[in-house]
Amino acid sequence: MLLAASVLGAQPADSVKAKSIPKNQDNSFLVEEAYNQEAGVVQHVMTFQSQRGSRNYDAAFTQEWPVGSIRHQLSYDVPFMRLGSTTGFGDVGVNYRYQLTGDGDARLAIAPRFSVILPTGDWKKSRGNGAVGIDLNFPVSLVLSPDVATHFNVGGSTTPSARNAAGDKARINDWMIAQSVILTRSPLIQPMLEVVYSRGREVVGDGATSDSKSFLISPGVRGAFNFSSGLQIVPGIAVPIGVGPSSGERGLFLYLSFEHPFTH
Repeated sequence: MLLAASVLGAQPADSVKAKSIPKNQDNSFLVEEAYNQEAGVVQHVMTFQSQRGSRNYDAAFTQEWPVGSIRHQLSYDVPFMRLGSTTGFGDVGVNYRYQLTGDGDARLAIAPRFSVILPTGDWKKSRGNGAVGIDLNFPVSLVLSPDVATHFNVGGSTTPSARNAAGDKARINDWMIAQSVILTRSPLIQPMLEVVYSRGREVVGDGATSDSKSFLISPGVRGAFNFSSGLQIVPGIAVPIGVGPSSGERGLFLYLSFEHPFTH
């Protein structure tokens, strides 16, 4: 990395920017990138995830809006899921993210996020926690070379009065760490690998919780289609594979993003 930096430092600035910055650095699946939306540009993201051998699924719709400039961003997440024989909405997240440093044209970007999780899901059917929760995440994005972009996350959440389907209440805390690597040589088709480890608590009785762990390795691929109007469409697919505490799990993850200007 040091050798590459010294070589790039000897090149003209325009050449460095043209050759070293991938055209599509964001659009990770399970790992959050550290790039806020640019002023005047909105993004709509739809995801779908299912497990092998199960009819259950998790889907979500996310919309990201800049607030005045790239420095501030507001977004919301609306989950929809099937559990057993019922389907319905889960707990909605309202998010604020601050572009601490960098942007989509920088090699290093950092954008901490603060979220409020609203108890909109039916906790009696295990589609929500039944109480307001707080979630924090610290995404860092780093372009290692003209062909490799990476994203790193560390974060956690807390729900002071979470409920289980039986109505028992307890505080639950969760934390996670994640990393993604994306090969960006092709502007159209980009392979990627994501690793996500999480650990938390589940309500098992009134004031009682049990440990919960998840460890996923998810290979995938995405494509990017850019139009002269400014519209970008990014479809993607991944196959999350459980290891360690999640050994034996196999899943399917589908991704679709629409990004476009909303002002002239």
